[in-house]
Amino acid sequence: MGDEAVLERQWRLPALALRGVLFALVAVFGWASEGLADAATWCGILALAALPGVVLPRHRLLAPAGQLAEVAVVVLGTLATDGLPAWMLPYLIAPFATAAFDAADQTGDDDDRYARLRTWVPPVLVAVAAVGLIAQTPRISAYDRGTYVTTVAVALAFGLASAVGAWWLRRSRSSDMHHSQLPYAEAAALLTQLRVVARQLPGSTLDPGGIATEIVDTASRIPGVARAAVLSAASGRRLVVLAQLADERVDWETSPQLNSLLADAWAGQKPQAGQVPLSRSTQGPVASLVIPLVAEGRTVGLVAIESDDPAAFGPEAITAAEDRTKGAALRLETALLFEDVRSMATTEERQRLAREIHDGIAQELAMLGYGIDNAMAVLPADAGEAKAELEDLRSEVTRLVTELRFSLFELRSNVDRQGGLASAIADYARTVGASAGLRVHLSLDEGGARLPASTEAELLRIAQEAITNARKHARAENLWVTCEVDPPYTRIEVTDDGQGLSGEASEGRYGLAIMSERAERIRGSLEIRPHQPHGTTVAVVLNAGARPTPRAETPRPGSAAWAAADRTSRTEQPARRPDRDDDLRLASCASSGRGSQ
Repeated sequence: MGDEAVLERQWRLPALALRGVLFALVAVFGWASEGLADAATWCGILALAALPGVVLPRHRLLAPAGQLAEVAVVVLGTLATDGLPAWMLPYLIAPFATAAFDAADQTGDDDDRYARLRTWVPPVLVAVAAVGLIAQTPRISAYDRGTYVTTVAVALAFGLASAVGAWWLRRSRSSDMHHSQLPYAEAAALLTQLRVVARQLPGSTLDPGGIATEIVDTASRIPGVARAAVLSAASGRRLVVLAQLADERVDWETSPQLNSLLADAWAGQKPQAGQVPLSRSTQGPVASLVIPLVAEGRTVGLVAIESDDPAAFGPEAITAAEDRTKGAALRLETALLFEDVRSMATTEERQRLAREIHDGIAQELAMLGYGIDNAMAVLPADAGEAKAELEDLRSEVTRLVTELRFSLFELRSNVDRQGGLASAIADYARTVGASAGLRVHLSLDEGGARLPASTEAELLRIAQEAITNARKHARAENLWVTCEVDPPYTRIEVTDDGQGLSGEASEGRYGLAIMSERAERIRGSLEIRPHQPHGTTVAVVLNAGARPTPRAETPRPGSAAWAAADRTSRTEQPARRPDRDDDLRLASCASSGRGSQ
């Protein structure tokens, strides 16, 4: 309705100008052919008849009544002046075009009776004009009759052409607006349906990990199955492991291009069986089965199954696997779409908040810091107390600017499609450690397989919150960060040697609650425990039941083994600046007061 209102406003001014031009033209023709008195009389009557259409163009009854009155006045005025020279006929273009433009309105906001009335107004006007003018043909002298009929026909033809042009103009503009808004309308309808469905369903039914776990449990009941996993599409033509079932570590193949069974099942949407291993860690003879999860013609994911018996998967086993996984594809696709929409919305909101903070309060604080510097520069030499207070205020502004820089960096940080979760966490830890004077110790173990993007994002936020708490509240000197990613199993652990949980501020307590909510959202477990002799450990574990067989015992943070491994294997990398190029003003403000901190 808003777009149609704009179109109405755009049309009304040209329509009013058209009426004015035609009225002036008719007045000039009448004055030249009939004289001033007759022309003024009929032009006055015509102006009164046109008044409703000009003043109330959207009125349901007065607008079409005014258009009918205009046609009637033109017909009567033409007959009253003996038919020729038919000086009023050009004005027929105005009511014909206006009525056709109104009849082409398809907003659908009016009742059916009024819509039918508008539709029939243009042909009624044409019929009234044609019948009224042609019916009086016998009154015209035989000498002028041919000229009169030709003049009437030309006038009606021009009026019809103007009506068709106005009708086409509105229909084409409405169609353009409709097509430009169509993607938004479809998106709004789909999102509305998704919101309604999401509110009706239990929360766990829209969790891809939970649905994948159910699929794996169902597939594991097939006789002979030793290992099973559900793989879903990810960026870069790779697959991610949503859930798996195995007694030991399984390095599933996540590149369909390197495994013919995975590629054929995905592209052909048919079960594929063979003796090609589905994982890089499988040793010895194996039977493999890949069941595609297809929803409405789209491949959503793959169920990868392996058996140590090379003859385990015959036709009956394949049929049984298809039957057990039937119907799960649509549920999984719905959950993945829901996660994708939520992830995009979250990312966009974080970027919007970062922009608002950077362009708003951050710049204002920077200007406040500059103002304090200018005030200190003009203080007299004997203003020692005032100078001390200004220096304290300048230090506080610098601290706030630094905190804002860290907040901007945290809001803008995301898991890179190429780098992975461990790289993102390490980058953030190094940057925070370098800026806050923390000694950062990293232990990273991430293979080629990736977690779903939404899960990686939540784990990154949990790690960021734990690192931020250690920097702001713990007053720590050392920070140990462990990241072990072996999808679907993941363990993130952040340990500091600060003052422990007893020293946490209320803001830090709130951060712990946020981490707990994030862990619950991805079906992970969050553990917060004291670290000996002092400090805190925050650990989040995802899919603990799918933990692979450990290859070596991981040294505890702060132990001699950890220190030795840190000295021998840790490589220093330059920390990425959180402010980048667009935060130079904040960096300048922070650095100008750093000496007072």
